[in-house]
Amino acid sequence: MVSDGSDGGESSARVTEFTEESGGVVLREACSSAGLDSGGAELLRLGSNAVYRLSTAPVVVRIARDTEALEEMQRAVGVARWLETEDFPATRVLSDVEQPVLIRGRVVTYWENLQDEVEYARLDELADLLKRLHWLEEPKSLGLPYFDPFAKVWDSLRTLDSVADADRTFFEERAGELTKAYDRLDFVLPFGMIHGDANVGNCLRDRSGRAVLIDLDGFALAPREWDLVLTSLYYERFGWHTRAEYESFVHHYGFDLMNWPGYPVLADVRELMMTLWLGHQVTSSKESAEEFARRMKTLRSGASRADWKPF
Repeated sequence: MVSDGSDGGESSARVTEFTEESGGVVLREACSSAGLDSGGAELLRLGSNAVYRLSTAPVVVRIARDTEALEEMQRAVGVARWLETEDFPATRVLSDVEQPVLIRGRVVTYWENLQDEVEYARLDELADLLKRLHWLEEPKSLGLPYFDPFAKVWDSLRTLDSVADADRTFFEERAGELTKAYDRLDFVLPFGMIHGDANVGNCLRDRSGRAVLIDLDGFALAPREWDLVLTSLYYERFGWHTRAEYESFVHHYGFDLMNWPGYPVLADVRELMMTLWLGHQVTSSKESAEEFARRMKTLRSGASRADWKPF
């Protein structure tokens, strides 16, 4: 069930900019509506979601950047509750709070806090979790969508009004090329449920030391190669993982995506999506604008991606 969570007309108004300041306003109202205290809350990250850790309760509050994310977050809450019944190591939603809620046009969810200090799991642990996840058979009641990367790309392009026309044209032409290349791919792993944004940044260690998956809003039905490509890309093009770390991931999952002929296409698509996402942030963040310019230069020239920074 979805709760409005608003206390008047102003609370239901859309927020045009997604910043630390506007996120803080939503956080205070979201906590008030759920009977929580936002005092001293810590902003852990500001990306696709603003993620806050409360200081007064073991709770994490997530505020979606995408104002159209209601259906996606309803699904994420459903996935979290189902994974709990499967005793699968994943982040848990608060059971005594009605959610998702809409606050000032933003979609808010409430989660159990896994840890007091951010600690990421190892790549071999991520591989173990993905392998286990890919063996699960999801209930039809979850209503998982079919993952279409280019639906996301073209939706994002339609609202991309913060970059130069030349950059937009580049995106459109590159998306057209990659759409044709993607349609020719011969996937070899079984089709089924994926996490959708599987990378070590979404695999944390809880207080007991156990590795758990977080950020469940990307769950979908797709070729399982999608859940492996970010780890391969981070290693092979960006240098964010060492060779030993990557080999541990491959050994534990049991498949090396880089040996599959379609890997370069998936990697190119992921690079495009990552850069396109940054393109939406250039007017609100100097750091994002600088990184966007760096990425566009290397995408156009085919130069090394070794200086790309994670966001």
